[in-house]
Amino acid sequence: MKQKSSGRTKLSELLSKWPKGVVATLPWLELYGVSRDLVKKYKRSGWVRRIEHGAYSRLGDTVGWSGALHAIQYQLKLPVHLGAKRALELQGYVHYLRQQEGGELRLFGPKGTRLPTWFLRHDWGVKLLFSAADLFPGKMELGLTERTDGDFSIRLSSPERAVLETLNDVPQLQSFGEARLLMEGLNTLRPELVQQLLEVCRSVKVKRLFLFLAEEAGHAWVKELNILKLDLGKGKRSIVKGGRLDKRYQITVEPNTNSGPENERL
Repeated sequence: MKQKSSGRTKLSELLSKWPKGVVATLPWLELYGVSRDLVKKYKRSGWVRRIEHGAYSRLGDTVGWSGALHAIQYQLKLPVHLGAKRALELQGYVHYLRQQEGGELRLFGPKGTRLPTWFLRHDWGVKLLFSAADLFPGKMELGLTERTDGDFSIRLSSPERAVLETLNDVPQLQSFGEARLLMEGLNTLRPELVQQLLEVCRSVKVKRLFLFLAEEAGHAWVKELNILKLDLGKGKRSIVKGGRLDKRYQITVEPNTNSGPENERL
């Protein structure tokens, strides 16, 4: 009876610390003295449900990808964040673009980072893409922010970082036309953070494309950037096959059908 009472006490403490909608991983459960055997007892008693091996939810609780990502970030302490277009969407910047059902979840982490098997195996209703590309060498935390989702939060890219991550996918995973539309809606970016990110960004293509699209969109914050401090490389960069050459930034771009001849930056 004493052991049973102890188990109930642990369960009570666990449930008080367990946010709704969040995956509980074995390492996190063990922090509260809940062993694997005890987890099995809770499962048989109907208190918890196994999502995948090593990952659990409260019985009857609805757990989505954000609750799983929270567990990866805050329970397993993995340096993984949500970025690119999905991060922009969650912060209200791509509402005017047509989104596919479920959408795409773009996660980023340093080289050598491995997502847990339970996360990769489970169907979260989204297309999962993980990139270990180091776009901002030595500045892993620069431009990251947090977003609250119910009783928990997730770490994701700020709009300033997310747009650069998105542009890195042009044209392989992201169309030039949609990137142009995204940039048109980013009229509230913080120039100080944009400057910091551009100075450490390792991709010449991304920096040139960002500046071209930002200037084309006519955003006021562009005037506060110090372009002379940016390494924009040398030579031409082909972004759009068969596109026109922008002479200032030496990149091939799609013609802007919404603009007149003045769009030709000669």
